[in-house]
Amino acid sequence: MERKTFSQLPLGVSDFHKLRELGKIYVDKTGLLYDLITTFEKVFLARPRRFGKSLLVSTFESLFKYGTRDFKGLAIEKLWKDKTYKVIRLDFSNLKDFSTEEEFSFLLDEYFAILMAQNEITVSKEKSFGGFSSFMYWLGLQPSNSVVVLIDEYDAPLTVCMNNPGLFDFVRKKLSRLYASFKNYEGVIRFLFLTGITKFNKTSIFSELNTLTDISLSPRYGSLLGYTHEEVEEYFKNYLDRSAKALGIGSEQLLDRLVSQYDGFCFEETVREKVFAPWSLLSFFAEPERGFKNYWFESGGRPYALLEYLKSHVLRHPEEYGNLKSIALSELTSSSDIKNLSDVALLTQAGYLTLKNIVGTTAYVGYPNEEVKTSMAQLYTERLLAGRTVEQVGADNISYRLATENVEAIFHLLNKLFSSIDYQKYPVRDEASVRAFVQVFFSGAGLNPIVEHHNSKGRSDLEVKRCTLLGLRIQSLQLRERR
Repeated sequence: MERKTFSQLPLGVSDFHKLRELGKIYVDKTGLLYDLITTFEKVFLARPRRFGKSLLVSTFESLFKYGTRDFKGLAIEKLWKDKTYKVIRLDFSNLKDFSTEEEFSFLLDEYFAILMAQNEITVSKEKSFGGFSSFMYWLGLQPSNSVVVLIDEYDAPLTVCMNNPGLFDFVRKKLSRLYASFKNYEGVIRFLFLTGITKFNKTSIFSELNTLTDISLSPRYGSLLGYTHEEVEEYFKNYLDRSAKALGIGSEQLLDRLVSQYDGFCFEETVREKVFAPWSLLSFFAEPERGFKNYWFESGGRPYALLEYLKSHVLRHPEEYGNLKSIALSELTSSSDIKNLSDVALLTQAGYLTLKNIVGTTAYVGYPNEEVKTSMAQLYTERLLAGRTVEQVGADNISYRLATENVEAIFHLLNKLFSSIDYQKYPVRDEASVRAFVQVFFSGAGLNPIVEHHNSKGRSDLEVKRCTLLGLRIQSLQLRERR
């Protein structure tokens, strides 16, 4: 039987030239890119990890450096009439391996010295600058409108020292010199683009570059990263068909499941446009036989900023799990002071929460989909168990036990979990606490517990079902007595 040949998935490819050269699927966003480039000159975009920020930066690099060489057949090919430029691409994820001021200064100089060598940038031998200062000196000598600067993960060096105010301030001041040079030599710069996860206040980016346009919640660019429902059906039709066949379900049923599992991210303030998480969707298409796995937590669900934040903060009590959170819209549209950064703002920026509604100046955020909801429960479980896994505390695999053992065995498993909770940070105060913890444990195992379910027979405090293998109803009174 003849095997159907598909265009390759772009899974894990963040280099635009390589993606196009290998003929991998590219969801054409270049019409939006053209609109962006011709509307703004200095742009900031915040998105969670694994949403394609690095590929976007690489796309800009290719366009400004080589023109339409890599854009054959794409929307921008017929639109782009501009010349080519000297492109400086900075990836600040390379500036994370330091713990002192001296180490950061050395790392910064070394990075810019390598950058200059790679880009064949030289300065007068009489100028005995370090790499960092040499770059800024060189920038000031360039002709008008001749340089494009692209900075990926601008916030990476800052998140390393979130819990060290003195070092954070040193790094902030050091980098502020770079941003000040962008402002001082703005006549040189044709286009400036920065990406990150968190929009930190007092980093001097948004004060030095007061003409920087933040498009993070712009309705026009809400689908710039991520895949819309229509794009999935257009660009991945063959993979949809193959996945439905592999799972033995219909196309509509598959799409519904994909939406609930990987869709639902909203990055624009009208709250109309929703997108799929690219990494998760592509990972599913690569191996649909594995089912609807959770790809978020391990690949992108532990951003450094969140991990650093949790070193000095605790998550909200598990009773808050699953509830919509409210936050002032200004906390999402304006920059955040590192000292007053709220957990809701950071979780939204990290992708654990997404926009659900906006009423006046208040934004309501919640989990975008089942995958992220499960990931949040896993994060809660790690915190409750002081960094240990369910298996490490001897509780075994909850999902497996629930499907194969009796109710009595489940209570023994839960007792092991409760005895391992960091009680000082997360006290089990009452019946509601017990139910909240059980909900988190079950959700972290990939199950879908239902709380306060009413039916003709009465009300259950918590129910959980695993596919069609087992339905288990747990009364809160029974849990409390077992505890």
